[in-house]
Amino acid sequence: MQKVISTERIPIKMWLDEPEEGSILQAKNLANLPFAFKQICLMPDTHQGYGMPIGGVLATQGVIIPNAVGVDIGCGMCAVKTSTIADSISKKDIKKIMSGIRELVPLGFEHHKERQDESLMPQDFNLDELHVIKNQYLGALKQLGTLGGGNHFIELQRCNDSYLWIMIHSGSRNLGKQVADHYNKVARKMNELWFSSVNPKADLAFLPFQTDEAQKYYKEMRYCTGFAFANRRLMMERIQEAISSVVTHVEYEPIINIAHNYAAFEEHFGEKVIIHRKGATSAKAGEIGIIPGSQGTKSYIVEGLGNPESFMSCSHGAGRALSRSAAIKTLNLKAEKRKLDELGIIHSVRNQSDLEEASSAYKDISQVMAFQSDLVKIRTELSPLAVIKG
Repeated sequence: MQKVISTERIPIKMWLDEPEEGSILQAKNLANLPFAFKQICLMPDTHQGYGMPIGGVLATQGVIIPNAVGVDIGCGMCAVKTSTIADSISKKDIKKIMSGIRELVPLGFEHHKERQDESLMPQDFNLDELHVIKNQYLGALKQLGTLGGGNHFIELQRCNDSYLWIMIHSGSRNLGKQVADHYNKVARKMNELWFSSVNPKADLAFLPFQTDEAQKYYKEMRYCTGFAFANRRLMMERIQEAISSVVTHVEYEPIINIAHNYAAFEEHFGEKVIIHRKGATSAKAGEIGIIPGSQGTKSYIVEGLGNPESFMSCSHGAGRALSRSAAIKTLNLKAEKRKLDELGIIHSVRNQSDLEEASSAYKDISQVMAFQSDLVKIRTELSPLAVIKG
């Protein structure tokens, strides 16, 4: 399913109905950038972000835009299938596993008291070339293997053939934010010096690739993407430890990993361009991806169809229907707790503030999947058994 807005310099192609006004205004800003290529793509989970819509895909020629990647560089998903039948684990044992996870994986703003093993950090980078990361490196060693806050989560899930799965959503923690903030400021200053035609109010300051600043940002962004995966991978190992301490003879399949906040050189429509995916996932033909639902709804393991019209991309999740503040103000705590309890999901919704991540704050994931049936096909459906939010 695809709709098109053709009023701007290049078209805006959308895989959703009735996008919010703010996200369309931001998409129009993107479409009128002089270096934007071919089209702007909005995935079915699109909602307003900072500078660029979450769920947006932008191709540029010769420039990179820090705000089109975002502050949580490399944020993404990991999933692992286990050899254990989910229904063979009692609710009591699932609670034991969740307690074990909480002991091993710091949540929210928490981090490890001790630095983690340096060999787990991204390799094949010269730290002397990575100004921001070098300054943040020792702190990052304590953030490695930590969940973070907001919409980040750990879930135990049952798939449609009854096996237990593990799913993680997390990113590059403070490391990515420091890199993003630094280079967005650099880009803004450079654009002011050049009297750039890009409206500064659009928050889309850019770095031309022939400049040292763009080269430096690209290297540090790639490091952060690697760090985000290393972070999820270490958490996955610790979660497996917690499961194996309760469940005997469990085996784990290889990890599935995919990022949804990054930029990369790719070829599309015969041109080598820089694809920015901000809250969007790569969906090349045959590529395995992960599209999570919201707390209390299904998630999906998918296979990309390689649709060129979306720059071979798909959604990164359900997408917000309510802002965090609106969810806290308008949703009913008892009703949201009852919804999860009736599904038998072990959760930690206790206070009104927890409603910012309630399932009712998100779009209907089944509708999101229907909108992108030409972008991905579903391989596995996953239903939540227990949820830890950041």
